[in-house]
Amino acid sequence: DLLNPSMIGKILGRAIRQPRYLPLFRQQINFFGTVVKVPTLTESITEGTVASFEKKPGDYAQVDDIIAIIETDKINVEIKTDKAGAVVKYFAEEGDTVLVGGDFYELDEDAKAPEGGAEPQPEKKEEAQAPKAEEPKKEEPKPSTPEPAKPTPKAPAPEAKIESTGIESRGEKRVRMTRIRMRIAERMKEAQNTAAMLTTFNECDMSNLITLRKELQEGFQKKYGIKLGFMSAFVRASAISLKQQPIVNAIIDGNELLFRDYMDISVAVAAPQGLVTPVLRNVENLNFAQIEENLAALSKKAGDGKLELEDLAGGTFTITNGGVFGNLLSTPILNMPQSAILGMHATKMRPVVVGDKIVARPMMYLAMTYDHRIIDGREAVFFLKNVKELIEDPRKMLLEIQEVQSTLYSSLSLKTDQKKKK
Repeated sequence: DLLNPSMIGKILGRAIRQPRYLPLFRQQINFFGTVVKVPTLTESITEGTVASFEKKPGDYAQVDDIIAIIETDKINVEIKTDKAGAVVKYFAEEGDTVLVGGDFYELDEDAKAPEGGAEPQPEKKEEAQAPKAEEPKKEEPKPSTPEPAKPTPKAPAPEAKIESTGIESRGEKRVRMTRIRMRIAERMKEAQNTAAMLTTFNECDMSNLITLRKELQEGFQKKYGIKLGFMSAFVRASAISLKQQPIVNAIIDGNELLFRDYMDISVAVAAPQGLVTPVLRNVENLNFAQIEENLAALSKKAGDGKLELEDLAGGTFTITNGGVFGNLLSTPILNMPQSAILGMHATKMRPVVVGDKIVARPMMYLAMTYDHRIIDGREAVFFLKNVKELIEDPRKMLLEIQEVQSTLYSSLSLKTDQKKKK
């Protein structure tokens, strides 16, 4: 028992007499080290799972070095040291659940940094040792007496042919679900159990948007340093359509409907740890270039696993693009507590009727899943139809004349009603 006073005395005595026992004393007795707690991970998150340790016991860590990664329901959090020292031990193992404020690791702040100031990485060691392995060996002068000939190995006996039974390996493997995957599963099932989901479909001709993109691409890249994609057009079209159908941007909150006059659009992104939906804030105030810049920044953070909880919080509407994987048609599931989600799909050349002719056009199916408890079919259809029309004639978005047209149609409708009354 290391906590026995006599054992502590023995170890301390040996450590004093023989310095080589000092590391043992430091490792076993929490006397020289500082116990570091699990820091606050993100707002409202009280626990996480240890995904990996970036520093092993005995490694030296500088200030702000990443020593571990803790996985939460939303993101992976990098745990950094706020003090320099040698990692003595961890109070958890990979895969363990740790609580915020609990003991996490012990740090020996009195340990000296290795020469050079940084802990050498394993890759660098291998690189340093590699030249030694490649150095040619000095050959000794061969004796004049020839070496006896080695016996020629016998050819292996031909293996008996075994006729294939057609049954291949049927092994199984269990892998622990990540916290993010478990959270995604919970959210998907919550949507299925809570909302009255219904999907409406439409299709849009991408010809004009493709042509516009080709014509403006070079100038757009020169001015903004980023490519003009299709997603920004759908984000902009959705923002305009949400203004016209505010119920699509609303949610059920208890016994009330909560309307928002801002459009925070979540965009589904495939990240290494799973599907995530970072949020574009106040899209109603963004132009195409600003949308593309924000999309690129969020996509990079998602790909690098650097998303923060603030990047994922909120959102009033979601867009998902299964077309990047070749998906032709789908029924997207709601991103609760939101009331609607727009699904984009692959653009394919299909025969369509234009005027009195059948021509080949690049067509995309659009799908909108909505919560029928709050959104009626009329509003859902009008919303999706408006997105389709804006994509088919993107000049309306660039000139921002859609609201003017709506006002014009309303005034014409009012005049018609007045004539009927007369």
